[in-house]
Amino acid sequence: MKRILIGMLLGLALMAFAGCGTQGAKEQAASSASAFATIEDDLGREVVLEKKPERIVVTSASFLEPLHEVGGDVVGRPDSKTQMPDYAKDKASVGKVYQIDTEKVLACEPDLVIINKGMNEKLVDTLEASGIKTLVVDSKSYESVKHMVQMFAAVTGEQEKGDTLIKTMDGKIAGTLEKLPKEKHRIAILHSTNQGLTVQLEGSIAGSAAKMLGWENVAADETPLEKNPDAAPYSLETLVEKNPEIIFVTSMGKMEDIKASMEETIAGNPAWQALPAVQQKKLYYLPQDLFLLSPGIHYPEAVAYMAKLVYPEVFR
Repeated sequence: MKRILIGMLLGLALMAFAGCGTQGAKEQAASSASAFATIEDDLGREVVLEKKPERIVVTSASFLEPLHEVGGDVVGRPDSKTQMPDYAKDKASVGKVYQIDTEKVLACEPDLVIINKGMNEKLVDTLEASGIKTLVVDSKSYESVKHMVQMFAAVTGEQEKGDTLIKTMDGKIAGTLEKLPKEKHRIAILHSTNQGLTVQLEGSIAGSAAKMLGWENVAADETPLEKNPDAAPYSLETLVEKNPEIIFVTSMGKMEDIKASMEETIAGNPAWQALPAVQQKKLYYLPQDLFLLSPGIHYPEAVAYMAKLVYPEVFR
C-alpha cells in the first residue's frame, strides 16, 4: 500500500513539474510574442527587445548613418575622422573603434549596444551581465549590409524605411552593372601595411565589390590567414604565376604615401615590372573609407568606384 501511495505521489509531483515546465515555456513564448522586436543578429543569436530602445550606443561609426536613415539616434559612438555624420558629432565618445572603453559605454547608460562583429564581440558578455542588450552586426559584404539595415529598422520599428533604403541601394548597384561591358576580368587585391602585403579574398569589402561586378579574384582559392579570414599571405611568385589583368591596392593612410610606397616597391623589383597589369597601368588604388572601413549604405558607391577605375570612359 505504501509503495502504491509513494508511486501516486511521485506521479503527481512529476505531472506538476511537467506542468510548470510547460507553463514556463508558454510564458517565454508569450513574452517573445509580445516583445517590441525579436532579431537574429550576425552571431546567430536571437535578441529579444522588450521595448523600443531609447539609449543606443554603437561601436562602429559605419552604423551611424544607416541607423539614422531608419529613424534611430545614439547616445554614444566611437571616434572617427572620416565617417562621422553631423548628427553624431556632439554625441559622447566611447573610444576608438579598436579600443572601445567599456566604462565610457556604461556611462552612457545604454539599453542597447550595437557591436561590430570581428572587432568588439568581447564586450558582449560584460554588457549582458550588466543587463544591457547587445546586437552583433557584420557589414563587410553587401548582403550583410542589407541585413544590417533590416536589423536597424527592427530596432526603430521603421520597417518601411528599411525596405525603401535597401531598394534604393539595389537600384544604384543595378544601374552600375547595366553600364558595364560584358567582360570577365581576372583581378587581384593587395592590402599594404607597415608589416608588408597581404592578398584580399572575396570576404573582404573590395573582394565583395569585385565579385558583384562579375570579376574573378585570382586569390579566391588561397588559404586564409588564421587571424584574418578575409586575407591570405602575399607571394610575388604566386602573383606572377596567376598573372591578374588588374591589380587593386588598399591601405590605411594618405593616398599619396601609399602610392609612393607601392611605386618604390615596383621600381626595386624586375618581377613586379614584368607584370602586364603594371606595364599596362592597370594598377589602381582604393580609398580606405570605402574599402577598409565598412562603406555601410554607401556600398553602391564602392561598387561604382571600382567600375569607374576600370571603365572611366563608360562613367564619364
